[in-house]
Amino acid sequence: MAGSGTEAYLKVTGLTKKFGNFTALKDIDLTVQEGEFVCFLGPSGCGKTTLLRAIAGLDIQTYGRVEQAGRDISALPPAERDFGIVFQSYALFPNLTVARNIAYGLENQKAKRGEITKRVTELLALVGLPDQGDKYPAQLSGGQQQRIALARAIATSPGLLLLDEPLSALDAKVRGHLRHEIKELQRQLGVTTVMVTHDQEEALTMADRIVVMNQGVIEQVGTPLEIYREPATAFVADFIGTMNFVPATATGSDRVRVGTAELQCDGADLGEAAAAGAGVTLAIRPEDIAMQGVQAADENALRVKIEALEFLGSFVRANLVGGDLGEEKLQADFSINLIRRFDIDLGDDIAIALPREHLRFYAGEPADG
Repeated sequence: MAGSGTEAYLKVTGLTKKFGNFTALKDIDLTVQEGEFVCFLGPSGCGKTTLLRAIAGLDIQTYGRVEQAGRDISALPPAERDFGIVFQSYALFPNLTVARNIAYGLENQKAKRGEITKRVTELLALVGLPDQGDKYPAQLSGGQQQRIALARAIATSPGLLLLDEPLSALDAKVRGHLRHEIKELQRQLGVTTVMVTHDQEEALTMADRIVVMNQGVIEQVGTPLEIYREPATAFVADFIGTMNFVPATATGSDRVRVGTAELQCDGADLGEAAAAGAGVTLAIRPEDIAMQGVQAADENALRVKIEALEFLGSFVRANLVGGDLGEEKLQADFSINLIRRFDIDLGDDIAIALPREHLRFYAGEPADG
């Protein structure tokens, strides 16, 4: 399994990057195992690209250390680091053929002509463009250009592959297709890969682990499932997927009040906010709100009213208000079949349940917006 080794292939320790008085990265610690596919995920300006560029030596860190395969590369220029890189803009040489673009790094390494020709042919087949070697980049589509950029990046068999938002310039259909191809190629080659993206779906579908960043710090590192199901902070919960945030008041070590209802929860989840009277933020995913078979006497059952229904294909998103919620609101995702079976419509009063195993809590009141 990728990332199962004990020794980290890439290790970042205490990395800080300043631009004048602005601190773009603050004391970053991170390890990446050999063969692992890791995504740096976060909003624009969070520091993810700056971190990638520091690893590549394109923007040397102000403080801190970067090690690759046990070697300190902190102060080395990019040419002396063992990586291939793919940018959002492809960055192909327009005056060179596709074959010459792929061969560029090999030529710089003074590889023999026969070896270069063999490797280029092999890579063109690998990225699904075996007959495009004599064309120029301008004659290719965006998706094809990005495949060539990828082939060029891996031509020298680097130990580390760096991808800086490689799919963001492509349309949705091509992006979805290439996403799968890049992941399969990475798995086939076994190359340790770090990819920067702001697209949560990209990170969830491609990464072995996701590094969620915000304002120059790492908020959480985990598998896609861990990040989605067990977000460590309210920021992660809000950034990944859709999440309900509702103000609540702790009424005991394992209970909170929302609206007029008292909900049971796991005390460990409630954490330090368990002191009676403490204000907390309750979080639950819309798909985790139950409706089918819920009885009024069930644990964490609430009576609510359907204020709005939004058809989203395979499911319907319902806005729930009133009843036991008081002034609060929830969004719930119900399957289209469930809506039909129970003939649910606007204005209906229904019973829902908030299963305790799906409740998460964060300190303080929800942030506005």
